[in-house]
Amino acid sequence: MKIDGIDKQIILELTNNSRTPVLEISRKIGISGAAIHQRIRKLEDSGLISGHHLKLNPKVLGYSTLAFVGVYFDKAERNSEAIKSMKNIPEILECHYTTGNWSVLIKILCKDNEDLMLILNKKIQSIKGVSRTETFISLEQQIDRQITIS
Repeated sequence: MKIDGIDKQIILELTNNSRTPVLEISRKIGISGAAIHQRIRKLEDSGLISGHHLKLNPKVLGYSTLAFVGVYFDKAERNSEAIKSMKNIPEILECHYTTGNWSVLIKILCKDNEDLMLILNKKIQSIKGVSRTETFISLEQQIDRQITIS
């Protein structure tokens, strides 16, 4: 997709705050609100903008432990059923097929380390097809950003 300088400015404004009013963006960029609205719609229709998301602060909700878990499946043919079971575990935020030793890498958000242990032992490791897990607890997130448009 071709994007011009105005599209880039719109994307930058929306990346900084997706709730920025169209008229505020239009004043900053110097074109009409209708033109901004049309360009945003074009960017959404192209798939470049895939949504506008609300970001919650997990610590305010009592979630203090973030972990990445490498999950090993015993047989490849069980992957889809195991992933289906993982979708029912609300603490799993992301699941990625990866290269390397793990079958998948998952991102889990828990209340604390004890909660993490329960989720690992009672929910994840009990899934048919999961042979073992390898867990890495995040001590502190250092970078959190979107991809930039150059």
